[in-house]
Amino acid sequence: MTFPRIHRPLVAAVATAAALAVSAEPPSLAATYKARADQLIGAALVDDEGYAHLAYLCDHIGKRLSGSEPLERAIAWAEALMRNEGLANVTLQPVTVPKWVRGAESGAIVAPVAKPLHLLGLGMSVGTPPGGITAEVVVATSLEHLQQLGRAKVEGKIVVFDAPYEGYGKSVRVRGAGPVQAAALGAVGVLVRSITPLAVQLPHTGTTSVSTTGPNVPAAAITAEDATLLSRLTAQGAPVRVHVEMGAHREPDVPSANVMGEIVGSTNPEEIVVLGGHIDSWDVGQGAHDDGSGIVAAFEALHLINKLGLKPRRTIRVVFWVNEENGVAGGRAYRAALGDKVGNHVAAIEMDGGAEAPVGYGFGASKPGQPVLPEEQRSFELLRDIATLLKPVGADTIKPGGEGTDIAPLMRAGVPGLGEETTMAHYFDWHHTEADTLDKVDPVEFRKNIASLAVMAYVLADMPERLKMGKVE
Repeated sequence: MTFPRIHRPLVAAVATAAALAVSAEPPSLAATYKARADQLIGAALVDDEGYAHLAYLCDHIGKRLSGSEPLERAIAWAEALMRNEGLANVTLQPVTVPKWVRGAESGAIVAPVAKPLHLLGLGMSVGTPPGGITAEVVVATSLEHLQQLGRAKVEGKIVVFDAPYEGYGKSVRVRGAGPVQAAALGAVGVLVRSITPLAVQLPHTGTTSVSTTGPNVPAAAITAEDATLLSRLTAQGAPVRVHVEMGAHREPDVPSANVMGEIVGSTNPEEIVVLGGHIDSWDVGQGAHDDGSGIVAAFEALHLINKLGLKPRRTIRVVFWVNEENGVAGGRAYRAALGDKVGNHVAAIEMDGGAEAPVGYGFGASKPGQPVLPEEQRSFELLRDIATLLKPVGADTIKPGGEGTDIAPLMRAGVPGLGEETTMAHYFDWHHTEADTLDKVDPVEFRKNIASLAVMAYVLADMPERLKMGKVE
């Protein structure tokens, strides 16, 4: 058999071409941005200014309910902070917000035993008549159980929802929908077991829904201990009576504002990566984790990018949204102001899960625990590449589900959304309570959140490719 003659110059040329083809492949995002990511992480982990800003917000301004004077002081402070630290285009975006006033409130079991209740009115609830209400209680363990009880067993009574904690997302349905459903069945009041896994005689507030067409009744949170006590007493057969007084009421809406500032992009300034959290809080505690830590970490992330002289291609904008807790007016106003320019937003990042150790990000319209949508496959590849840069702070997990109350209007308009996630090991122990105070924020973990936000925002603002997201349902 005759073998063809091998032309060595041709073989060498083919090998050289193959090598060039391999070398022509673009480097990964992790390789491209490693030096800058390490620089940002290093700066964040020794940063003291962010925690000092959070301490001022918590200790000198404190709780910041929409419509209150402390919230307006916080907004003025935030505007001055952004200007003083050199952000560009610092703006107060007008937003009209609700003004709900808690008023004096108290509750007690009056029969078959006498015992004060640890009570905290639910946000947006109506109050009781002067002198309060006294009525027999009926216990429901879920919304479905309430409907099974029906009007015959509910009418004229105070409904006590003693629903065991099954995770915030599931359990909060009782707080949100329970009072309206109970009122529709003739209840005269509602007491909801606090949405928390921890029983330490600490009531947790939060917004409840209010009917615009049907009746509304006074609604308050009680502690897990008090809810289970009422269940036990009711199970013994004798009527259990409770007295509740609440001065809660709604006043006319008032003007407020979102606060925003920017690092202007070097080549594509019209394209924007926005990140932030909400500046308002409930009227208990200091709003330290929820969400003082979110807005200050987002601000400090921008501040460090700016301080290090890093100039991304696109604009990075930080926003302190207002009225997340009881209306979401800030998020809606921000989206409305963009109009048809919303498509210039290449990504939106929200931090609103407290400042415990960061673990990564949820992304997009794909549902948690379900396969990634086909149109989001490439974006997940890009984000997982970026996330390798965040291994030094433990924030290298990317999973489906980019939720965030303030960025939800943007996501519905097609803006790729990311929710920064933490361990939340104790978040719902303190959430919406007097215990959400600065001492619960670990400075070391807080700095890791700053680092995570700084790297993610910078890379998304500078990388050539844009993320793509499926339709949010």
